[in-house]
Amino acid sequence: MKKTFLLLCAGFFACSAVGQQVVVNTQNTSLVVSAPIGEQLKFVYYGNRLSSSDLTVLHDVENSNYNAYPVYGLTCPTEVALAVKHPDGNMTLDMVVDKVDSKQLPDGELTVITLKDKVYPFFVDVCYKAYSDTDVMTIWSEISNKQKKPVMLNQFASAYLPIRRGDVWMSHLYGSWGNETKLMQEPLQAGMKVIKNKDGVRNSHTSHGELMLSLDGKPQENYGNTMGVALCYGGNYKLRVDTHDDEYHHLFAGINEENSAYNLKSNETFVTPELAVTYSAEGLSGVSRNFHKWAREYKIAHGKDLRKILLNSWEGVYFDINQQGMDQMMADIASMGGELFVMDDGWFGDKYKRATDNSSLGDWVVDTDKLPGGIEQLVADAKKHGIKFGIWIEPEMTNTSSELFEKHPEWVIKAPQRDLVLGRGGTQVVLDMANPEVQDFVVKVVDDIMKKNPDIDYIKWDANMAILNHGSQYLPKDEQSHLYIEYHRGFEKACQRIREQYPDLTIQLCASGGGRANYGMLPYFDEFWVSDNTDALQRIYMQWGTSYFYPAVTMASHISAAPNHQTFRTIPLKYRIDVAMSGRLGMEIQPSMMSEEEKALCKTAIEQYKEVRPVVQQGDIYRLVSPYDDLGVASLMYVDTNKDDAVFYWWKTETFCNQHLPRIKMAGLDPEKLYTVTELNRIDNVPLPFEGKQFTGSYLMNNGLEIPYTHHVDYHNMTDYSSRVLRLNSKY
Repeated sequence: MKKTFLLLCAGFFACSAVGQQVVVNTQNTSLVVSAPIGEQLKFVYYGNRLSSSDLTVLHDVENSNYNAYPVYGLTCPTEVALAVKHPDGNMTLDMVVDKVDSKQLPDGELTVITLKDKVYPFFVDVCYKAYSDTDVMTIWSEISNKQKKPVMLNQFASAYLPIRRGDVWMSHLYGSWGNETKLMQEPLQAGMKVIKNKDGVRNSHTSHGELMLSLDGKPQENYGNTMGVALCYGGNYKLRVDTHDDEYHHLFAGINEENSAYNLKSNETFVTPELAVTYSAEGLSGVSRNFHKWAREYKIAHGKDLRKILLNSWEGVYFDINQQGMDQMMADIASMGGELFVMDDGWFGDKYKRATDNSSLGDWVVDTDKLPGGIEQLVADAKKHGIKFGIWIEPEMTNTSSELFEKHPEWVIKAPQRDLVLGRGGTQVVLDMANPEVQDFVVKVVDDIMKKNPDIDYIKWDANMAILNHGSQYLPKDEQSHLYIEYHRGFEKACQRIREQYPDLTIQLCASGGGRANYGMLPYFDEFWVSDNTDALQRIYMQWGTSYFYPAVTMASHISAAPNHQTFRTIPLKYRIDVAMSGRLGMEIQPSMMSEEEKALCKTAIEQYKEVRPVVQQGDIYRLVSPYDDLGVASLMYVDTNKDDAVFYWWKTETFCNQHLPRIKMAGLDPEKLYTVTELNRIDNVPLPFEGKQFTGSYLMNNGLEIPYTHHVDYHNMTDYSSRVLRLNSKY
């Protein structure tokens, strides 16, 4: 009885599979559809991997009756994945299976089920790709029009999944600038839950195109049947979960079709973004581990490479760039053991010099008043200090106060018959990436910088404006509704060209902070800026949510000044370091304003981070106590794949007299191995009682360690903050 319950609640089902049964397997999961030729494609199952004996009887016991890719027009009172209008005005589709193909790819196995309309020459390929050595598969659709005239696509989801009703909870991310990736967890109730984006350029400030579904009740981190989905798209998206009067929640995911109706020309194929899907019986963290492994292996540029420790100039000097100041910051980060210096905004402009945010974007020439030796001298200075050099650009944007805009006003996104709507600084506008000339320009921005300075190691790529003017001066009048889609097609083409030319370059996604954290863009980028808010306490919450779908190797996390420049909160340096060390460690500060004691603490932290960097950036995450549980503490850990090395993080999130915090059990260790405990970034006058002691993995997972609520430091150094980072190593 228990086994049957798990099968019913943990999977997705459609009708009885009478006829051709198609099974897509990963290491530990199975997806099953029924695909008899000439009949409708039906969803049967998704969940834990099925045995051959279970597969033989599956069609006898799973009685759901849902199309695997539902279309509009016939028996369609509910939500659908695809809705069209044919050239003759007919708005119906009747799709049946035409053929099934499967082939082995270098990174997995692809199964394509072709559907055709019974009357019209109109086809949909429903594609399932199972990635090798991971428990992630992707689903997408390829929609083809063989009619003589265009077909209007009104809805065009990537995928649909029915989820058996029960005590199902959804975990998803929301927020705003400076407050990105907040975690929301809620039960799925009757009605429609919609998560969407309409920014046009950046799609992860207010919501994220990912979610997790806990199938056994309230979400738990390390146990419980849990499913996760992530839409691999950088543009406007929509995730719909419809719950009406049947036994299932109905999940649809794809491009947001609002104001984006697409005219599919004769013999044209419209390819929707991939929806990455995974399943784990090990709770939310189990789903995260699946996504992280898949991402590092297949979906992030240089995902298996360790990231450098850097100093970014932005919060240190803002627009006040000059040659001597940059050289001094390079010397400072090099002296602390850093590996890279990144010069941020403010270095460019000739006729219009970049002194604030209201001019010069598009004029990517060095301001020789600020940098008389040019970028070449900065690269040479970095080499002198034994570090690498990086630079900030925002190539998709321009200002009306710029030579580029004066020369090419037709390149910007602008509605006909309307005045420009202006963004940041009262002058910023967005270049039309649908235009091939703009794509060439964006590629040339990178090309000009790199050809003159081939030793540049890192580019920070920003995007600080939404599409506020719906109108393309390039697209014809009958394709104005293609703007959002064509923008991202053009952006991807430019990125592909840049990556072909500079495959080893590290590129960060920045977009007014965390506006571009998505798997549609990460194949061309190495990491993203989580948020412009560098406040360590708030970063615990933001990085916690981000970790649901993205590994630490992608999360730029910087030590910044106190008081913090966004919240004005004063947080001790030790705490700021301990938070930053849980992601890709960097610094966002003016070192000349730091004391020698502070520099020494950062130097030690950088040295110790280098030792644990492989575990943090490439290891498996186990989230232990959530800051959202309001228990006064947050804790997580990373464990390497061999379970030899681990890093445990503990942050106190609030302070009260006589407070009581939970003792935290660890996870992910080998119960039989002995782990030596070492505290990193220690500031206490005396070591912790377990410093240098050995414990079995079993003890640490069953009991944890008693973490002091405060630091044992001199009275004048006491604060209300406390944090610990422990290394657990079985090889000492």
